[in-house]
Amino acid sequence: MRFHPFTRLNKLLESVQAGGGNTPLALSVGEPQFTPPQMIQRLISEQFPLWGKYPQALGNEPFRKAAAGWLTRRFRLPEGMVDPAKHVMPVSGTREALFHIALSAVPESAPGDDKPVVLMPNPFYHVYAGAAAAAGAEPYFLNATEENGFFPEIAAIPAAILKRTALAYICSPANPQGAVAPLSYLTEWLKLARAHNFVLASDECYSEIYRGTPPHGALEAARELGGALDNLIIFHSLSKRSSGAGLRSGFVAGEARLIQRQAQLINFGGVATPFPILAAATALWQDEAHVADYRAKYIENFNAAQDALEDTFGEVRAEGGFFLWLDVGDGEAAAKALWEKAAIKVLPGGYMARPDASGFNPSQRYIRVALVLEPAEMSAALKRMAPVLARVVDAHGGAQQRAKMV
Repeated sequence: MRFHPFTRLNKLLESVQAGGGNTPLALSVGEPQFTPPQMIQRLISEQFPLWGKYPQALGNEPFRKAAAGWLTRRFRLPEGMVDPAKHVMPVSGTREALFHIALSAVPESAPGDDKPVVLMPNPFYHVYAGAAAAAGAEPYFLNATEENGFFPEIAAIPAAILKRTALAYICSPANPQGAVAPLSYLTEWLKLARAHNFVLASDECYSEIYRGTPPHGALEAARELGGALDNLIIFHSLSKRSSGAGLRSGFVAGEARLIQRQAQLINFGGVATPFPILAAATALWQDEAHVADYRAKYIENFNAAQDALEDTFGEVRAEGGFFLWLDVGDGEAAAKALWEKAAIKVLPGGYMARPDASGFNPSQRYIRVALVLEPAEMSAALKRMAPVLARVVDAHGGAQQRAKMV
């Protein structure tokens, strides 16, 4: 449980009463609160008879074609680069798929009988580290800080670690910081994966939530390197893009060998996506109007955050995703104060990261705030948070205070 941030959060707040005379709000979890597209209800209802059929690991052809078609349009890929027959499969939410890739990619030992390594950014989505541990690998944390643009420095990875690496997780837009990786960075990672023969797992679940230019994806890196999908698997989900977290529906795409291994895991001990859900998901991947509507709401929420928090933090709007990543000086102190004074639950940033050998935790100063409420409710919540955070920053030396001391 040491990698599970919400277990630690519950422990932190168990003796703290939610205060301020306010309705408690959970902004600690990245669960969109927008009403899902109405088409979901109709399509699932129309497919009612198919609840009597066992779902298949590879789903069905309409879904795979819809996913491959969306990837081709969204990332400007050559026709046929992603073959729906062999490069795509549905998954019951990408959390499961991100866990399974470690089980399928990590061997029993690395060269020289050493323990295999799984690379991941620090801070990280807790499933990455949990999956590495379950697969018997050593998680190796690469600090993603303000100084390196919130993306790990590839050149700083030791050669001895690369020799043992079986899998690397990357995430853009980054969870939690919202940074968006340039295409050159993704291309460098894919080159490295092929040079050292490890699997590159590109978590792109926040790719459709952005404020400016659409973020690049790792398939574009593959396109730039000739179009082959060797050593690459990507992850996309309807949870964020379509506010459909309860659907538990997404897909993976990549090298045929990796897709086959993922399908084998589902056949032995996973959960395939039911056909009625596939029908709804197929339609969602073919529709962009609802995605644009949700994206506009997130932009509105970021603007409300800027209005409420600018005096304390300066610019808070991220390039992508829907999280605020705020330097408050002490993440735990801020989380406790917000719950006690404003009845708002947020996640201490340190719970998403691991300290290095010197004891330095790159996220200890931060909190993560999920901007997942409807804009009016989100604006009111941010106004509740603002005075509490200003006092915490003043007491613990957050971002603006540090800047004044430089």
